[in-house]
Amino acid sequence: MNVKISKSASIVVFLLMMLVLFGCSNQPSVTEDGRPILNGIMVKHALTKGFDEMEWLQEAEERAGVEIKWEEVSADWDQKKGAMLAGGDIPDIIVGANVITNADFAQFPGLFDDMTELIEEHAPNVQKMFDDRPEMRIIATQLDGQILGLPKYQRYWPETSTRQFINKTWLDELGLEIPTTWDELFDVLKAFKEEDANGNGNTNDEIPFDFSPVGTGGFGFFQPSVLLGSTGMTISGGGGQGYFVEDGEVKNFFIDERYKEVVSFLNELWKEGLINSEAFTQDYTKYQSTARGSGNEAKVGYTFGWELSDRFGTEVADQYVSIPPLKMTENSDIDVSWTYDYNQLNYGENMVQIASQSEHKEELMAFINELYDPVVSMQVLFGSIGPNIEENGDGTYSVLPPQDESMDPGTWKWTSTWADNGPLYIDDSLELELGEDMKSVGAQTEPLLPAFESVDPLRDVYPGLFIKYSQEDNNTLSLNNTDMMNLAMSNFSLWVTDGGIEQGWDSFVEQLKNMGLDENLEIMQRYYDDYITQLDE
Repeated sequence: MNVKISKSASIVVFLLMMLVLFGCSNQPSVTEDGRPILNGIMVKHALTKGFDEMEWLQEAEERAGVEIKWEEVSADWDQKKGAMLAGGDIPDIIVGANVITNADFAQFPGLFDDMTELIEEHAPNVQKMFDDRPEMRIIATQLDGQILGLPKYQRYWPETSTRQFINKTWLDELGLEIPTTWDELFDVLKAFKEEDANGNGNTNDEIPFDFSPVGTGGFGFFQPSVLLGSTGMTISGGGGQGYFVEDGEVKNFFIDERYKEVVSFLNELWKEGLINSEAFTQDYTKYQSTARGSGNEAKVGYTFGWELSDRFGTEVADQYVSIPPLKMTENSDIDVSWTYDYNQLNYGENMVQIASQSEHKEELMAFINELYDPVVSMQVLFGSIGPNIEENGDGTYSVLPPQDESMDPGTWKWTSTWADNGPLYIDDSLELELGEDMKSVGAQTEPLLPAFESVDPLRDVYPGLFIKYSQEDNNTLSLNNTDMMNLAMSNFSLWVTDGGIEQGWDSFVEQLKNMGLDENLEIMQRYYDDYITQLDE
């Protein structure tokens, strides 16, 4: 009798345990109000707060009739992505700035849904974006005509990421004028080094010239490659891997005599001790902190950056001014240029994708359509109406200052919302008063604007975002560029610090060509010509 009871009790316990396990493994697939619960991944900035605190996001999901359980990723994405794509098990929606690339689409065909018909039927905001800006459809469309990822356009960013700043207080202290040529810059930097420009009695603590760390993969923002503008060359993205367009021809400045002139000038500065001795060894954090000086005592004379307060902090920023591009010589008749970065700053590709196996594609597209509503896009970029944006009551809006007065506006934006990592479309009709940081960036860009007057951003700048390479061509370009940049960037630092570019130039050019530069230029010219033809049509 006891045995029978014991067996019966065991069976009951077992069944109860199975019921609990079954319940735990099958969470509700819909919310209490009937919305499907879907899975998503967003690759976000490390500063960005939790998504459940973003009012605009919760409202967009509700209007679209979905609830998304977000996995928020801010580190080790490439490792996670590789395993996820190889396993073929991806969430319903993936969001982030090109976190799924065109190469991923080619390598893992069928994982992501072609959104073409969904857009036509369920996404009028996306369709309007394509109608308003045909280049957005070009960015979104793969070579086979599929739309696997959607782009962004954020409109407000200036023509360039890099401004050049000089310490006007130091100039005034030494009785000097703002330099307008390379020779004048040389003389000013020499005076900064030798004449106690910051007036603290120490002639050895001034850094005449500093630039951001130069990597091994090419040039970027805030680097001396911008001096190529003095030669009349319009680079983009700070220079990247050297490709640029001139008179309809795709070229590379690493084999251009004008690049040799810039490097030779930098070597002259280095030999005189006018460039920060740690320029090639410091990290970006050190680059930023050095320029902020000590208290109200500045340390750097001439440098590059995004915006004065961002570059120099609050204590010494008012000592600096933004200046126009320099001429090579006083008698030069070359129309100077600068790095044109508008496309990189305002456009983005593959910001959002839908899984092909998702059972709720229409609902997902309804959610994506919400993101591309200009008022929602404004909040994707700057934060929610209320804490981050003021609705003025007349159809206009204003970006509010940080609630924490000790926080700068740029950090506030990244803390509050998806910011530049989100899918968005800022319609030109949206009336939004920008924050003080963006106003300052605009004002500090004004000295550079004349350099862009003759630049056609869709024709005179290599349209990397607007071009889709075949997998074969993409592989060729990538392999060749990797080899070439290893040589080019190591030679750049060597030639600036030790000299020798004249003696090594011909051999260097020949080596780059042997590594595939001519092949890359031929490929890129072909795609550029097709792009221009597409624009003309």
